[in-house]
Amino acid sequence: MSLSRAAWMLVLAGVAASPVAAQSGLRGRIETDLFRFGDCQQALCLSASVSPQEHGSHYIGPAVSGTKNLLDFLSGAIAVGVSNVPLSTGTSGITFNIIGGAPVPTSSSAGPIFGERVQTLGRGRVLIGATVTGVQFTSVRGVPLDNLAFTFTHQNICRNGTAAPVNAPCPAPFPLDSGLGSPTFENDVIEVNTTIDLKLQVAALNLTYGLSNRIDVGVAVPFVRADLTGGSIARIVPFAQPSPHFFGTSSNPVFTAGAGLSGTSTGIGDIAARVKINLGGSDRGIGLLTEARFPTGDENEFLGSGEYALRFLGVASARYGNFSPHLNAGYLWRSGESLTDAVLTTAGFDQLLAPWATLAVDLIGQWQANKNPLTLPPTVHFSLPNQRTANPTNIPARPDNILDGSLGFKFLTHGGITLITNAVIPLNNGGMRGNLVWTAGAEYNF
Repeated sequence: MSLSRAAWMLVLAGVAASPVAAQSGLRGRIETDLFRFGDCQQALCLSASVSPQEHGSHYIGPAVSGTKNLLDFLSGAIAVGVSNVPLSTGTSGITFNIIGGAPVPTSSSAGPIFGERVQTLGRGRVLIGATVTGVQFTSVRGVPLDNLAFTFTHQNICRNGTAAPVNAPCPAPFPLDSGLGSPTFENDVIEVNTTIDLKLQVAALNLTYGLSNRIDVGVAVPFVRADLTGGSIARIVPFAQPSPHFFGTSSNPVFTAGAGLSGTSTGIGDIAARVKINLGGSDRGIGLLTEARFPTGDENEFLGSGEYALRFLGVASARYGNFSPHLNAGYLWRSGESLTDAVLTTAGFDQLLAPWATLAVDLIGQWQANKNPLTLPPTVHFSLPNQRTANPTNIPARPDNILDGSLGFKFLTHGGITLITNAVIPLNNGGMRGNLVWTAGAEYNF
């Protein structure tokens, strides 16, 4: 079987594959385990002894405005962070054109690591690579994951003292109060302090084949391991005593409770297929790259995004001796409604330091293109007995624009294998981020 046929079979496998559905997975356990403090088997449910039909269920979403959105935001932000873990470029090493049956070099350095250059591998040439990337997420929108704070407010109650039905009016003749605060116990809140520790390791296999001197096709197959641990301390803050809201029992009411989770998932991630076209030039030229990512990773286990994605890039690069700058600009389209599209920018260079060593530097940007579906609930307003507000979380409401700096090296060994080492550091506070994303790997070009 030819390499080109094998490459396209891998692409078709990515299209046909679908994530293995999970009943809850790590994503579902954030809600069911990390925010479950009572014995009602639901997030934010109080003790069953306070009668769930009355007070025990007054903080459970989606009946409570904002509660479900807040939990969805947290798990969704983690999923977006997972989907943004980078895959290395599909063209590396010294590139060639085949002229008169003989290879003629079109580059001097081993090329960038996460940026793209115009040069293609050359007709009939192959790049095989394997990389391992690791990240420990430490913050979301600049707030440390070991210092997350949430405030969950009470459901608005009908004037007969019963909970308002979900998506339905109160029974006549008992209308819903215009705001929170009546009855007085509606002023009670649950304050939760949460710590999350998520580590991700991605081992990726890359194959790129030169269909012609100007067209490369390739696939990248990632294998992902996600380790998630976390803990929460919930504290009921009663507005007046006695309060009908508590953990524990009616004879021994408790106003503080804890919850935690620990889990690991492993499996295939989102497979990527790429096509790059050199529109002209090698020392100075322009090109196009299209990359499709298929939702082969289980989103419920934080192994993939759960959505199709297409990346369209315009590529420009040049060569001035041993210095090779490049500029990429394009658009990232994502299917579905859980992730937003983005405008992509990458600017950088690779510098041949020695015949066996290349320095690669990039400034990588991902700019939110439309309204972010990961929205936080608004500030809650209490009407009685006095006007006051409560912020649902210490996570700020702002766009999840991402700007990263990338620094790496490539080392050519005597056996022709190129070793890769790279570090990506965040330069702003957008989205779910780690302090460092490291990559190590090896590739062989023949």
